[in-house]
Parts: sequence; structure tokens; C-alpha cells
Amino acid sequence: MERLFECCPSGTIRGKKPPPGECNQDNDSDCCKEGQLYTKYKCSPPVSSHTKAYLTLNGFEKDEDGGAPSECDNHYHSDDTPVVALSTGWYNKGSRCLNNITITANGRSVVAMVVDECDSTMGCDSVHDYQPPCRNNIVDASRAVWKALGVPHGQWGGLDITWTDA
Repeated sequence: MERLFECCPSGTIRGKKPPPGECNQDNDSDCCKEGQLYTKYKCSPPVSSHTKAYLTLNGFEKDEDGGAPSECDNHYHSDDTPVVALSTGWYNKGSRCLNNITITANGRSVVAMVVDECDSTMGCDSVHDYQPPCRNNIVDASRAVWKALGVPHGQWGGLDITWTDA
């Protein structure tokens, strides 16, 4: 019997209380809580023709909850452009940078460009906007992706999806 790939946690990070005004909670982003343990991962589930993931909402413009410029090109991106950040394992040290993925949900599909990493290995610090590490199955998407999928604005924030390399 073939053993399925397992992506197990690689440890935890103890949360630190962000300094006042240092955790941007736009798009319902979480801030780390003092003393809480957050799971971190170095891997993500294997990619297939219909990889299951969880879509979250991220701001890719300056001064939004995404924090710094995108890892792939050191630029900010318009939220009206379909762009995403992938969990660390799927980001795969930048191997998907500036490549497209196809996201499917809600009976629709959209093509989006990978521009950033949703870090699953670190968090709760200034570099990560005092947000916890991403889970290992996250596609963190701009508003344009949510619009293209036809998700009503009031339901933006979290959605089960599938994706694949385009």
C-alpha cells in the first residue's frame, strides 16, 4: 500500500502582543495574541489537478494588511489585479513566482499570478505585520480574485477552493 504524503507541523511560535497600531486588521486579518501557540509548517499538501485549499483575502497595496512589497518582484500590486500569495510549501522557495494558477470555486474559475508567500514558518513579528503564520493550505488572494469567483462581498474572507498550476 502506497503511503500518502503527510504534511505535519514543524513546530510552534509563541505569540507576542503587537505594539499599538502595528497589526493591520484590514480584511479581517488576525493579530497574534500574547502567549498563544501558533502552529508552523515547512510543507503544504501535494499539488494535483484539483488541489484543495482555503482562500483568504489579502491586500497587496502599500499600507494594507499584506505588509511589505511582494516577495517575487519587490513590488506592491493593485487589489484590482488577480494576484495571490501561497503557503510556504506551495510557494516552494519562489518556484511559482510570477506564474499563474487557476482557482476554482463557486462554479467559476479565475487565473491569478503568484506574487508572494503566505509564510507558514514564521509570524508574530514586525516583518509579518504581527500576524500568525499562515496555515499550510492557504491561497491568500486579492479582491479581484474574490470578485471573479462571484463571491458576494459580505462573504469574502474564507472559502474552500481548488487550484492548480495554469
